[in-house]
Amino acid sequence: MAEETLSSKKNILTRAGLKKLEDELNDLKVNKMQEISKKIGEAREQGDLSENAEYDAAKDEQRDIQARIEEIEGILKNAEVVDEEEGGTDKVNIGCRVRILDMTYNEENWFSIVGSTEASPLQGKISNESPVGHALIGQKVGDVVQVEVGDDTDSYKILEITRS
Repeated sequence: MAEETLSSKKNILTRAGLKKLEDELNDLKVNKMQEISKKIGEAREQGDLSENAEYDAAKDEQRDIQARIEEIEGILKNAEVVDEEEGGTDKVNIGCRVRILDMTYNEENWFSIVGSTEASPLQGKISNESPVGHALIGQKVGDVVQVEVGDDTDSYKILEITRS
């Protein structure tokens, strides 16, 4: 049941995120699979496959590439693309960049709100499903949101909303 829910879950992507996944899928199918097929062929030419480390490594790499291809195809199958250009900047939504003031540490930060598939906190991209992202969705400039983090509650003030 949980797997069924997971596979039918919409994967929210920005246009840039969609293009990145499509480019990766194309690269995997066109380039990486050809490279790995060549490696497997070369390893087979070396003779006895039962003790051939290159062959085993190439087959493992082939499985990994195929698994990633299937993962991306599953994401794209259930993709819902949000147009970052649509909508205004009056409320936080997916595709927005938001400048916030972390009131606990008196620090300003910029975040882009994206779907969970594109989330990368180190690049300043937070998911709409993350605690902070979820709290920011639908809020306006000047609003203060409270986010529970473990036993603490952090406060963030929205300073600016722009389109990505």
